[in-house]
Amino acid sequence: MGKIFAIGDIHGCADRLDRLMEKIPVDEEDTLVFIGDYIDRGPDPRGVVDRILRIRETHRNVVCLTGNHEQLFLDYYVRGRGEETFLYNGGMSTLISYGFRPGGARDDLRIPSEHQAFYESLPIFFETSDYIFVHAGLRPGIPLAEQSAFDLVWIREEFIYSDYDFGKRVIFGHTPLSFDYPYNDVRKIGVDTGAVYGGRLSCVELPECRLYQV
Repeated sequence: MGKIFAIGDIHGCADRLDRLMEKIPVDEEDTLVFIGDYIDRGPDPRGVVDRILRIRETHRNVVCLTGNHEQLFLDYYVRGRGEETFLYNGGMSTLISYGFRPGGARDDLRIPSEHQAFYESLPIFFETSDYIFVHAGLRPGIPLAEQSAFDLVWIREEFIYSDYDFGKRVIFGHTPLSFDYPYNDVRKIGVDTGAVYGGRLSCVELPECRLYQV
């Protein structure tokens, strides 16, 4: 494996993703890891997914993790549940990007089949010899294989403020602890820098810990 480029929460900021990809010096043997939360809140969730699908066509090693927002969307669109939670967490921007009109019914919504397949295919974590990549974090004291799916996409303080050693450095998103620079300590790196809230969209190159931002 070559270098790894871990990209933080995009949340519909397709233009920033375009500019960030222009900065990242990714080679054929390198791996791109998207940490989840491609949709909701921002102006162009559908455009973000379109771009990632194109990136997967041109880059051999691309890992796209699921975030809590992708799971909320699947609950709403596929399973027909959790509408209030989905909309409360910024889901209307995703619906509008797919042509949905506010006030319409869920059955009126149609998304491209390749987009639904993308959402349904996203793994909940990615592990290498040195790193664990996950959207939200891990619950301290529990082996990776026994972690709950809910914690992997929703946990916050119990993980972030713990000094528990999981044996590998954990790369996570979900919680923007700064709008300027990723959170970084000896056990974890948080790559969400709040792009949709006016912060930066960040990418960390590993193992050098080199930073790229827009």
